[in-house]
Amino acid sequence: MARSVFKVIQYQFHRMIANNKALLLHEAEKVTGFMRLLMKPRNTQVKWTKEERRLLKIHLRHLSYYVPALVIFVMPFGSLLIPLLAEILDRRKAFRKPGDGLKAAARGGGGTLES
Repeated sequence: MARSVFKVIQYQFHRMIANNKALLLHEAEKVTGFMRLLMKPRNTQVKWTKEERRLLKIHLRHLSYYVPALVIFVMPFGSLLIPLLAEILDRRKAFRKPGDGLKAAARGGGGTLES
């Protein structure tokens, strides 16, 4: 029962964000560092700190003025859905494995490795 309710909520949420995805990505790119912060757990497998969660909520509150569908994140317990938002907005085809970013940097694929 609970599993089916979760699936319905997930489907409705996914549909709501997908309908506004282009606008959301357009507005999110204007907020410096938002997408990098939102995708941090997906890219590095490191959880957000309390300060990062606070920043995400501030950014989402700001973005909800332009994309009304994001008002759900400002509501109580809305921060529990932030990982689902990151999953929906992720433009990559495959999930990154831990250490992939370091390998790319070592090959010269962006950034530098510090010893």
